[in-house]
Amino acid sequence: MLPTVPLPRRPLHPSDTVRQWYENELGWATVPGSPLRLAAGLRFDVLDVPAEAGVRALRHLGPVSPVALHASRSAPCEDPAARHEKWPARHGKRMWLLVAAGSAEELPGLLDWLEWGALALDLTAIGAGGSIEAPLPPGVPEGPLTTDGAGTDGPGGSGPQGAAVWLRPPEPGCEVEPSLPTLSAVGGGGGAPDLVRLVDTVATQCHRVRLRRACAQPPAYS
Repeated sequence: MLPTVPLPRRPLHPSDTVRQWYENELGWATVPGSPLRLAAGLRFDVLDVPAEAGVRALRHLGPVSPVALHASRSAPCEDPAARHEKWPARHGKRMWLLVAAGSAEELPGLLDWLEWGALALDLTAIGAGGSIEAPLPPGVPEGPLTTDGAGTDGPGGSGPQGAAVWLRPPEPGCEVEPSLPTLSAVGGGGGAPDLVRLVDTVATQCHRVRLRRACAQPPAYS
């Protein structure tokens, strides 16, 4: 009787490798489907802001606080302050700032308390029940990583995997929570970044971005 030769293992698809990195190396929850998405509201919430505003707020984050950039259909950010971070132009329009879980629920009240609540700001929070596209782990080449080998660009699509990248990636083996801005850090206790200072800075910069964009618009003639 001839010995049975096992069939060769199918190599992991790049999207499987990325999912395993998040789930096994970081312990972060992912959302089933493609492109790969990270579940918010469990280990972290997310502030989604213009990169022009976010780069001014980086000083209020810890050195290992994760920050990501994601693409936009608009032109890339041209803020001079962004040059110090050296990110690719195609990823320069929007920024995701990871904050402590539960911060999304606190944001409306916090903006009111800081007297920003009455203004329209290009600032949103993603919390429990929400998700973000998974930025590529460090060292993974950019490109479509959907399970069928194709991207999702098109009307209403979110683009191929790789439309988001880490500016400051999370560190495998390190708990992310101590590095995230939180309300409990008000007054400097615990060593975590202060969410109030971060939101106040981001709101101020979002308002300035809005004013600059309004001034750049050509006058309307009747």
